[in-house]
Amino acid sequence: MLEIELRNIYDFIKPDELNSSKGNVKSANEMLLNRKGKGSEFLGWLDLPSRTSEDEINKIINSAERLRSMSEIILVIGIGGSYLGARAVIEALNGNFRVLSDKKFPLVLFAGINLDEDYHKELLDILNDHDYSVIVISKSGTTTEPAVAFRIIRKHLESKYGKANSRKRIVAITDKSKGVLRKLADEENYESFVIPDNVGGRFSVLTPVGLLPIASAGFDINKLIDGARESERICKLEFENNPSDLYASARYALYRKGKVIEIFATYNSRLIYFAEWWKQLFGESEGKDGKGIFPASVNFTSDLHSLGQLIQDGCRNIFETVISVESYRHTLELPEDEDDIDDLNFISGKRLGEINKMAELGTSLAHREGGVPVINIKVPEISELTIGFIIYFFEKACAVSGYLNDVNPFDQPGVEAYKKNMFALLGKPGYEDLAEIIKSKL
Repeated sequence: MLEIELRNIYDFIKPDELNSSKGNVKSANEMLLNRKGKGSEFLGWLDLPSRTSEDEINKIINSAERLRSMSEIILVIGIGGSYLGARAVIEALNGNFRVLSDKKFPLVLFAGINLDEDYHKELLDILNDHDYSVIVISKSGTTTEPAVAFRIIRKHLESKYGKANSRKRIVAITDKSKGVLRKLADEENYESFVIPDNVGGRFSVLTPVGLLPIASAGFDINKLIDGARESERICKLEFENNPSDLYASARYALYRKGKVIEIFATYNSRLIYFAEWWKQLFGESEGKDGKGIFPASVNFTSDLHSLGQLIQDGCRNIFETVISVESYRHTLELPEDEDDIDDLNFISGKRLGEINKMAELGTSLAHREGGVPVINIKVPEISELTIGFIIYFFEKACAVSGYLNDVNPFDQPGVEAYKKNMFALLGKPGYEDLAEIIKSKL
């Protein structure tokens, strides 16, 4: 279901350099398996696919069907790991224009992903004219962006449907016993699902955090979990047959050679938001203690006309990870033109997918020869099965990568710095002294 190809990095690192990390990779896997490494209290994702029961999946599917039955729009409120995974999967499976061509399923929109006043006001204007329901996702209920959005949306729901009916249109995904959102869900009798204590946000897409929005959009979460289960099995194999170990080792070897920026490249527009999820996964997991590979992303061939020059000819501190999708859902050939004014008849009759593939191969060769190592990851298609597989593959590789760099891949202490400053500037009680310090610096 996934093939990793490393031949385009061997101009930069020798195969024996890659193999030399086998011992460290084995140690990292043993720490994960035995729950002995840094952040081991957050390893619930590690065997999550194989532990997810049919009853759990059916409860999520039933909730999704109930929400769909009353909604033209389903609004997902969350930020970071509480929304990126779901959005990545939905965008990948939706296709580019499903919202216009298939009215059978509700449109899934997102709120609480920023503090943009125009965004949320324009969203309210849309919700005025459509029936909608809400999935609100927050472990604590106090993360600023989703908390602000939920307060606004809850008031809008209550004014539109009445307090009693609005309760039926809200599903909360939160902590099992504590936090503001759990308290509110219990008091208002919202239907709710639990975010496991031992699963961090960026690893939570295969919990109700991701599964309920994905099911609400009309996709088969049974197949998604099946793909993740197969990935869980494959990612336990010995080094040479384990794609997550090979990927983690290649990244680590390149990092030690000074390749400190990883560019996630796709040639399929469905995967643009998957790249956003990948960036959070690796950026928040590895970027600490003065270490970490900076995760960036491009969508080719479009970005070849904006960032291609820098990638081809700029600072040689980068490497690429290219996701290749081997087959397309549709067939579209370039037609013959009698006059051939645009000089394209040499490729007339060819599928756009073939043209795109030649662009991918040509670009990878050019970049490699220009000093950019290229890791190739091939998947047969975009489907629930393959997306589930890829999600777990990257999660496992990310955990191993963190341990190779001797950081805790499961915390994010740096995220709190901006929050404290923001609270102080907004006048939150208890932050008065900090507010004075900050104001003296501005």
